[in-house]
Amino acid sequence: MNQLKKGSKKLLNAWAFYDWANSVYTLTIASSIFPIFYSALFISEIKTVAAFGFEFKSTVLITFVTAFTFLVVACMSPILSGIADYVGNKKNFLKFFCYVGGIGCIGLYWFSLDAIYISVLFYFMGLIGYWGSLVFYNSYLPDIAFPEQQDKISAKGFSLGYIGSVILLIVNLAMVMSQDTGEAKMQMMRYAFVTVGLWWILFSQYSFYYLPKGTSSGHKVTRAIIFNGLKELRLVWNQLKLNLRLKRYLYAFFVFSMAVQTIMLVAVYFGEEEIAWGDDAEKTTGLIVSILVIQLVAIVGAILTSKASAKFGNIKTLIVVNFVWMVLCFYAYFMITPMEFYIAAGFVGLVMGGIQALARSTYSKLLPETEDTTSYFSFYDVAEKIGIVIGMIIYGTIDQITGSMRNAILFLFVFFLVGIILLFRVPKKSI
Repeated sequence: MNQLKKGSKKLLNAWAFYDWANSVYTLTIASSIFPIFYSALFISEIKTVAAFGFEFKSTVLITFVTAFTFLVVACMSPILSGIADYVGNKKNFLKFFCYVGGIGCIGLYWFSLDAIYISVLFYFMGLIGYWGSLVFYNSYLPDIAFPEQQDKISAKGFSLGYIGSVILLIVNLAMVMSQDTGEAKMQMMRYAFVTVGLWWILFSQYSFYYLPKGTSSGHKVTRAIIFNGLKELRLVWNQLKLNLRLKRYLYAFFVFSMAVQTIMLVAVYFGEEEIAWGDDAEKTTGLIVSILVIQLVAIVGAILTSKASAKFGNIKTLIVVNFVWMVLCFYAYFMITPMEFYIAAGFVGLVMGGIQALARSTYSKLLPETEDTTSYFSFYDVAEKIGIVIGMIIYGTIDQITGSMRNAILFLFVFFLVGIILLFRVPKKSI
């Protein structure tokens, strides 16, 4: 097959379609059915679990395992991206993490508290597969799209992801709600994890078929180049000192992304524990419906944010979106009823897709002229992952000490405030 030209419609669509394939992980595993499944494993009111020599609050264990996973990704991705850049085949790495993640999702079928270590391992595989693949997926953006195309195709990718993940979630929801007993519902949730793994692996094949291998070099991996990625990160950091706009934007991104990703990773656990649901059936339905609301509104949010950035500029739009997030942290502290939770879900959806797509494309547009996009996006991803590690540890620690996720969610408002201040410090130019 002849390699498609940069900017071609088929190539852009093939890249965006990977969002369709992998976003089912974030919706079903990270955001909806797995958190409900995990919570249902704890029968008693005292939701604690013994693991790694400690007694954890149930939500705190998942929070800390998630933080550890992101720490592994942050340490590993620059090494892998350095190798990928050297041998000129980032697609193989994208495939590897896709398959690890898909197998991890399928493995969640056997998740149980009696086998907590192997269960946590499958959870770890799904998480590391998703985020590890994004290092290479994001780095493709400037390779396949011209600057004037990047905002639009980035938003399209997120929109495809939301649509695909909502379709599968509706199927999974129908599977769960078709059952009458709690045990049967739990079994359907296990089947849902399998469908996520299969969906991710199968639909990604379209993207793999059309995406280029990378800049072909013909080099083989040797011991000497394993740490090239770390050296390249140092070079990127040194170059950032000469690029004030990019450096200040990264500071802002590091802070606000820390809060956004933490909220997205803990939202359903918060809703399950802190909202006054009538009974377990209402809780299961209500949480899944709220996630559907987020996903559907997020499609509109990503499109509106893209249009707003075209009219008012990326930085100004990001400032407004961060302000909305900040208000939502205050609102979440006080909400109690399911209706209040649904309202919050609507506003979260409006700003969730927009801030992710715009943050990615803003960074891409601020990059200097270079063919070494993998290293720059590796730096971007490492900053994001370290931010998530810090955010999740702070959130989990506050939850464990105070016994309330409300206190933890309120504290995240500080990160959005600082993010807004830092965005104001980005030098004003046409972006």
